Amino acid sequence: MLTIKALHIIFVVSWFAGLFYLPRLFVNHAMVEDAATRERLAMMEMKLYRFMTPLGILAVVFGFWLWFGYGFAGGWLHAKTLLVIFLIGYHLYCGRLLRDFAAGRNTRSHVWFRVFNEVPVIVLAVVVFLVVLKPF
Repeated sequence: MLTIKALHIIFVVSWFAGLFYLPRLFVNHAMVEDAATRERLAMMEMKLYRFMTPLGILAVVFGFWLWFGYGFAGGWLHAKTLLVIFLIGYHLYCGRLLRDFAAGRNTRSHVWFRVFNEVPVIVLAVVVFLVVLKPF
């Protein structure tokens, strides 16, 4: 089970790298004016999203595997699970935003994306404290 736990952590860290960087690309995309830069950013966003999606799936798969090995007990784990479900929704919403940028339909400002970019940081902090402290 320690190997499964290590793989879970590796894929979570990798998935979060994408969750941190993709919205940052959106910030830049919302600020640029020239078509060539917009196209380049759209390509970078799509490649990153395609790369980070399997990482997120593997993080969740190994998390389920840990449930089956250790059980699903403790309020902290229920709270963590809700946050993971939220992150999956955040990831999928990033995909929608990406498609909007690619189609030229973005209506959000770079300031909105700067705030949006902080969401996974806050979720990660809460999840780490839940996992380490197991407060309930």
